[in-house]
Amino acid sequence: MDLLQKLQILADAAKYDVACTSSGTQGRKIPGGIGSCAAQGICHTFSADGRCISLLKVLLSNDCAYDCRYCVNRRSAPSPRASFTPRELAQLTMDFYRRNYIEGLFLSSAVRGSPDETAEQMIETLRILRQEYRFAGYIHAKAIPGCDSRLIALLGLLCDRMSINIELPSQASLTRLAPQKSKAGILGPMGQIAGRIQENRRDLTVYRHAPAFAPAGQSTQMMVGATGESDLQILQLTQGLYQKYQLKRVFFSAYLPMVADERLPALDTPPPLLREHRLYQADWLLRFYGFTAGELLSQDAPHLDPRLDPKCTWALRHLDWFPLEVTTAPYEMLLRVPGIGVRSARRIVSTRRHCPLTFEGLKKLGVVMKRARYFITCRGKPLERLAYAREPLEQALLFQRLREGPNPYQQLSLFDPPAPLHGKKEENLLCPAPM
Repeated sequence: MDLLQKLQILADAAKYDVACTSSGTQGRKIPGGIGSCAAQGICHTFSADGRCISLLKVLLSNDCAYDCRYCVNRRSAPSPRASFTPRELAQLTMDFYRRNYIEGLFLSSAVRGSPDETAEQMIETLRILRQEYRFAGYIHAKAIPGCDSRLIALLGLLCDRMSINIELPSQASLTRLAPQKSKAGILGPMGQIAGRIQENRRDLTVYRHAPAFAPAGQSTQMMVGATGESDLQILQLTQGLYQKYQLKRVFFSAYLPMVADERLPALDTPPPLLREHRLYQADWLLRFYGFTAGELLSQDAPHLDPRLDPKCTWALRHLDWFPLEVTTAPYEMLLRVPGIGVRSARRIVSTRRHCPLTFEGLKKLGVVMKRARYFITCRGKPLERLAYAREPLEQALLFQRLREGPNPYQQLSLFDPPAPLHGKKEENLLCPAPM
């Protein structure tokens, strides 16, 4: 089997590992053109300074010794098998880099033989890249659960970011669908990586030439929809991972029915993409907006509302907090207003020190008034005289959501552009408040 055939098999097998911003698409084939490349294996991530980095996303091997029921690469699946040697993959990475197809590498692998054997092959690949080819680009490596702690320590010295997939939200689900994996076997190495990162930061404050250990931190991924855990359970686990292991990111992957098994959803079941989207929005609120899982969901309401984003749903349940006066409200409360993001909240706090705020000025500061208008006052006055009751507010937000367009899967952004100014005043859908 030649290198291109291996690349086609192993890059295709890696596309289900959701730990980058996006997967590649088919490049344009222009006779005699430059810069075109095949779809397989190219994905994108972002650096700390905001640059978009193209990565070669590939498995070292898909010849797995495990038989996880949900996995397309499981031992019993009739998939074509292939494996790179460390030298082949290092050379392929350098060839792609020299052609300007990529700037870095995302390396994962099925468990070939044993976790230790697989980790040793990954370490050798990165050693060749770093020490022989002097490759200084970004490398994201997936640690292998169950491998020796010394191998994890070596792997972390050769890559920029490490991650271990937690896969499923509970030990019961792992026992049912991935009996060769355990929660302890995943969280143990995750804790080791977190400890080494903290130790390395202390070392660098004393000796600036100390070797860096996974300087871009660690992340993880869990599947959504393959088992019956509620959104509350998933968010509580996510919150615990951030607090205990200082993860940079938890990725959610809507379960794709790729293999048949009586313990899995049917093959004709659509993936829960909207649920994945709502979980990403809630994750954003946990990381940047000061919310907790217990505030967003409860035992009585354990699932996110598919009709509205989590912040709007929270605001509708806490109308006693509103309307909020934007000229005096603290930053932490501004973050809880639908339509006000991190950047616009900072702009409000900064601007109101020097000049009076107006509703037109709030639009220019980036506030999304089509949502925020229902929850704020400015200089003691609301945009319109509204009755603060859940039902009319909810109907107005739902109607506004329908007007925004058919795409329900756009993630929240820290950097929403300022809302465009419209000549017409939006229709008042709410009952006027009593005089």
